[in-house]
Amino acid sequence: MRWTLKPKPEAEKLAALQKALQVDEVVATLLLQRGIETYDDAKTFFRPSLEHLHDPFLMKDMDKAVLRVEQALANHENILVFGDYDVDGTSSVALMSTYLKTRTEQVATYIPDRYDEGYGVSIKGIDFADDNDFSLIIALDCGVKAIDKVAYAKKKGIDFIICDHHRPGKDLPDAIAVLDPKRDDCNYPFKELCGCGVGFKLIQALGLNEGKPIEALTEYLDLVATAIGADIVPIIGENRVLAYFGLQVINTNPRPGIKAIINQVKKEELTITDVVFIVAPRINAAGRMKHGNYAVALLSETNFDIAETYAEEIEAFNTDRREADQRITDEALLQIEKNQEHEGFTTVVYHETWHKGVIGIVASRLIETYYRPTLVFTKSGDKLAASARSVSGFDVYNALEACSEHIEQFGGHKYAAGLTLKEENYEAFKQAFEDEVSRTIDKHLLVPEVKVDLKIELHQVTNKLMRIMHQFAPFGPGNMTPIFMTENLKDTGYGKCVGEDEKHLRMTVTQTGNEKFVCIGFNLGDKFNLIKHQKTFKAVYSIEENHWQGNRSLQLKLRDIRE
Repeated sequence: MRWTLKPKPEAEKLAALQKALQVDEVVATLLLQRGIETYDDAKTFFRPSLEHLHDPFLMKDMDKAVLRVEQALANHENILVFGDYDVDGTSSVALMSTYLKTRTEQVATYIPDRYDEGYGVSIKGIDFADDNDFSLIIALDCGVKAIDKVAYAKKKGIDFIICDHHRPGKDLPDAIAVLDPKRDDCNYPFKELCGCGVGFKLIQALGLNEGKPIEALTEYLDLVATAIGADIVPIIGENRVLAYFGLQVINTNPRPGIKAIINQVKKEELTITDVVFIVAPRINAAGRMKHGNYAVALLSETNFDIAETYAEEIEAFNTDRREADQRITDEALLQIEKNQEHEGFTTVVYHETWHKGVIGIVASRLIETYYRPTLVFTKSGDKLAASARSVSGFDVYNALEACSEHIEQFGGHKYAAGLTLKEENYEAFKQAFEDEVSRTIDKHLLVPEVKVDLKIELHQVTNKLMRIMHQFAPFGPGNMTPIFMTENLKDTGYGKCVGEDEKHLRMTVTQTGNEKFVCIGFNLGDKFNLIKHQKTFKAVYSIEENHWQGNRSLQLKLRDIRE
């Protein structure tokens, strides 16, 4: 693992911020590393406010979108809310449909079938709209590249409003409105919204049009926070505000569907990390293993007893999902070994029977073993479909674009994408992708990196520091949990390997003999020799609270250790 120590801030800025906020050097450094340079910046960061949300009408086409929705409501038109089958998509559909149902009964939802229709706007979905007399489709978390599909709908007299956050192609669909902050001609101040975030901006604009304050819409923010966490968008700027207030809703008055999930896992207070690892996988499991409609039904349900029944069904899907992704990961690792493909710059694996719903998770799992851009393919109809995942710092979307001659369709982000291709093009694509990545990747990126905020002494780990760091939350891309490095550590003599196969490392460390902290290092059991016989070592770690039998103590969560 590479340890990268972030540069120290300028001394003048550091001194000025310490003085303005009356904080120590550690806190001031952490703030400056996050772009917080003044008292006002810190106030905005530590005290998020709904007033910090931007005017939704700054987004290109927002006025057109609002006008068309209001027209549909006034004329009692049927509105179809269409979205992708992942967490961002199903949360978006639940958000938009539940809002519209406060204003009209003529609203229905549509989630494409992952296996039958694939990602994004589908011909089958448009035909459904046509057959059932829908004159307006609001597409969420998809649609910005659906030029042919939107044209097909237009011929049938169906209008489209697109709320997307993916990168557009060089041309846009001929929709009534294309809401996407990543449009080149969109001057919206914040570019990193998730699909559900763009959907929320539309209901915010509709609310403003009705003269409603933003406070009237906070009940929808549990969905937005869930989508922000699941879609791994940067938790900075507007996303920080939306996630902050969304977590408040999740922890005080969540919608019945989210409450039913929380009740199953018996967690009292959720962080954004809990949303990512507890709530999101369960919502995702519906679209992965069965159908995204189950997730929309759960997230839209107003009766808690019914929501509990839905949550139990989804829990069963999640169990199936875990079993499938473990089995396929094992098979994929075997395939890499058998084909002697340990040494390349990429991982590309395929089996026609692999479950399409979990290949994205499997790609992420493979990166844990072979740290390099990874694609996992399976058979989908008469084509092959893949999920792509990347390593930190490498843009897999650009790499796929460079191989587009072999690809039928692709879309996504810098770190995650999806594609389809003809089976006969698989080997040519596999070679082209390997060639492109080997040509363009910085070889450093093939070694996992831990970014260290700053070097501290163990006596600087205090309850006061922990209280202040609590206020840095919610954490996520752009505002990650602070990582520290401390040198000259020693185990007090009781360190040992723990857990199944003794994979993990547990010890109590000291630096001067005075302070002592319990440490846990997941998957660091193979480094036990570095701490034996009270050898001196250095560690990178985050600080967390351990709650045990009513007692609270600080412990260090190790990321890595070295001599």
